[in-house]
Amino acid sequence: MLAFVVLVFLVIGLIHFYLYKRLLRDPLRPGRTRRVGAVVAAGLGLLLPVTLAGTRTGHLAWLAWPGYLWLALMFYLLVVLIPLEIPRAAVLLFWKLTSRTKEVARNQTDGSHSVTQSDTRGEAAIEAGSAESHGDVATAEGSAGIAPETANDGDGVGRRLVLARGMAIFAGLTAAGITGYGMKTALGGPQLDRVSIPIAKLPRSMDGTRLAVVSDIHLGPLTGTRHAGRIVDLINSVQADVVCVVGDLVDGSVAELGRFAAPLADIESRYGAFFVTGNHEYYSGYEPWLEEVARLGVRPLRNERAEINGLDLAGVNDLGGAQHGDAPDFAKALGDRDTSRPVVLMAHQPAAASQAAPFGVDLQVSGHTHGGQMAPFNLLVKLEQPVVSGYGEVDGVPVYVTNGAGFWGPPVRVGAPPQVTVVELRTA
Repeated sequence: MLAFVVLVFLVIGLIHFYLYKRLLRDPLRPGRTRRVGAVVAAGLGLLLPVTLAGTRTGHLAWLAWPGYLWLALMFYLLVVLIPLEIPRAAVLLFWKLTSRTKEVARNQTDGSHSVTQSDTRGEAAIEAGSAESHGDVATAEGSAGIAPETANDGDGVGRRLVLARGMAIFAGLTAAGITGYGMKTALGGPQLDRVSIPIAKLPRSMDGTRLAVVSDIHLGPLTGTRHAGRIVDLINSVQADVVCVVGDLVDGSVAELGRFAAPLADIESRYGAFFVTGNHEYYSGYEPWLEEVARLGVRPLRNERAEINGLDLAGVNDLGGAQHGDAPDFAKALGDRDTSRPVVLMAHQPAAASQAAPFGVDLQVSGHTHGGQMAPFNLLVKLEQPVVSGYGEVDGVPVYVTNGAGFWGPPVRVGAPPQVTVVELRTA
């Protein structure tokens, strides 16, 4: 654990030193502004671990907004700056090669002229006068506050300064613009997506059954009291037959967030609303939340299934529950059912489909990935989960992954808008 903490601080420190160098040290001359920037960079470096630790334990909630917004902005600064390192290096190399070529040409020109001894003496006198003249110019430049090596921005240090400032301004404006757009998307409420999925064993009487699938609501210190209410309003607008809440409902205890979850009691559906745990329920006290969710009229499916006319709806605990003595049990949920009936499985993580495959699951609905939440982070999510967003297959099991209706950490979504999905089941 100590080694992990040290590694985290080391990585955060290196990231902030890199940002300080590219955004402050390189584009600014030595002085007070650069020193203040170094202090700010160090403070932002400390802000991140304090925010992550404080919000996880329920303390220092007031740090959530500045801490998580800086996390998003830091991420996009890196996304922009790191690719710019290649053209930056190319420009610097080009300038270096050009300078060497000019120097070689100048030396060759100087060496090609021969002069007589008298001419040399005359030239020496001229050069002495020229040196005196140049000294006067240098003195004038010094009195004007211009460093001789940077007096011409087209050469040496001056050119590097222009390049560094251009790179810093471009990265800062681009990262800020992306982060602002992502905030507007994340805080603007979920969109409604519809998808039709055929199920071979679905009886004709159940053709067109609508499942309202919602995941990753993430009630927490940044969501406020309206977050769950507008999600419930959107769910009710589709007149769903079944509502599936597929985990990660909360980021905090019932005592802290119970009032935020109250709108769940207003969910309307033909056959009821159902819930399975996500990994974040285990960080927030899953047992009190199971009781609270049931009290609000949403039935937890705890490695069990419900029979809905000609359809089985099963639910398993999240894979992360194993570390808390509450592991998923696929055999218990699926093992003794009538296999002539179609079954839809609620499982928080798409990866659960690998363990569900031997039981002949007809469709799994999941969340967990947030669709990547902040592109290009979705590329990293692909390393952990077999399906990041939308429809896919895992070991022969059809899996639909909804982006989630909320956000975790930064209140920012880029390339993966929040959503509630209506899955319409069709006979094949």
